[in-house]
Amino acid sequence: MILSRPSVSSKSLGICRALAVGGSGVLLLVSGQRNFDRRGVLDPLDSEAGKAYCNCMSELLRTALYAVHVARQARMVPFAGWEMPLQYTSIVEEHQAVRQNVGVFDISHMGRLFFAGQDAMALLEWVYTNAVATLQPGQVRYGLICNEQGGTKDDVLVYRLADLPRESANSQLASGANPLVSAFPYLMVVNAANREKVLAWLERHRDGRQVTISDATLDTVMLAVQGPQAVALCQQLTKTPLGDLRYYFCRYVEYQGQLCLVSRTGYTGEDGLEWIVPVAVGEQLWQELMQLGAKPCGLGARDTLRLEAGMPLYGHELTEEIDPFQAGLDWAVKWQSKDFLGRDALLRRRQEARLPKRVGLELAGRRIAREGYSVWQGQDQVGWVSSGTFAPTLQKSIAMAFVPPSLTAPGTPLTVDIRGHWEPAQVVALPFYSQRRTATVPTASPGQK
Repeated sequence: MILSRPSVSSKSLGICRALAVGGSGVLLLVSGQRNFDRRGVLDPLDSEAGKAYCNCMSELLRTALYAVHVARQARMVPFAGWEMPLQYTSIVEEHQAVRQNVGVFDISHMGRLFFAGQDAMALLEWVYTNAVATLQPGQVRYGLICNEQGGTKDDVLVYRLADLPRESANSQLASGANPLVSAFPYLMVVNAANREKVLAWLERHRDGRQVTISDATLDTVMLAVQGPQAVALCQQLTKTPLGDLRYYFCRYVEYQGQLCLVSRTGYTGEDGLEWIVPVAVGEQLWQELMQLGAKPCGLGARDTLRLEAGMPLYGHELTEEIDPFQAGLDWAVKWQSKDFLGRDALLRRRQEARLPKRVGLELAGRRIAREGYSVWQGQDQVGWVSSGTFAPTLQKSIAMAFVPPSLTAPGTPLTVDIRGHWEPAQVVALPFYSQRRTATVPTASPGQK
């Protein structure tokens, strides 16, 4: 049985797709047309595109912190069916705050699916490429959900909450107002755009298993507190020790009398914590983080940070047509030790010598290689750019692209066609940027145990 919540219509998801465009604003694609003002920002009053934009914004979901973002004059944009902050000040300022100090992101649009029932682990093992049975209490593991053809339905995090010690719960917690109080042994965090798709996929492949899936996305707030000072700052908000929390592990904490979940995870390449809290205390947590010195950050900085860290984004480096091996995520696929949905097709694809692979590109100049730009070797088009930006930390133009396996070696010279300008580039190893974490890091990479 799946307990799901209603969401925005798929129509608005198809019409509205907002992309962070460096520091210049938002590009909204409406029926293949592009409409900008001089800053590169969509003019909402511009003819049919503006009308579509306004109609789309009126249909979008909003997180519990929407009013807080508007009060801080955040630039709000449509993203994956939600109205989300792109930036508060500038993307570069927010990016640097995370690299140098601490920033906080509202990531409540991410789907939070809790699993219970005697067959919960069996279902997760079947639909998920990584191992679930070997998860330790409190461990978080990155993996993927494949379709029958071996392509990627989503990349997700699975948390083992079973046997995880809890803080004492008061009568308010026990009343059921907080979904974290329920004894769910597993949690899956999915991408916002894929939440309903993943729920439908789980139901389709449940095959009579005794599993209850509770979608707590609208009943909780999720915040990512990221940066070298993130753990020290968060420690001021709870008596539960956080400094010894291992990378890719979680624990329950008590905040303002409510049971909350904190994990040492993130999507920025920096140390940090992600909080899942009931809606009742979400705004207070955000405001306290601001008072302690965290800088509010939007989707724009989140994108430049993950790009520097070489992290894939669904819809760019992962799609229903791009498989985990192509994306360089072999370590998150336990094909030798377990069966999973799509495994046989994925292994057949693995033998395809011509399937393009994800690489990092460093461009010679400052021009930005955008998604979809073509990659060339001499006179031959050999691939495409999946994501690109000017990296604030590195002061270089970087991109991720897909090219034939024969062209993946670092140092391979290539060219990117940037609106008719042939920009020299070379393949470089991923990630572009790596910050040594202060957390106790497992001997194996996340997902390899």
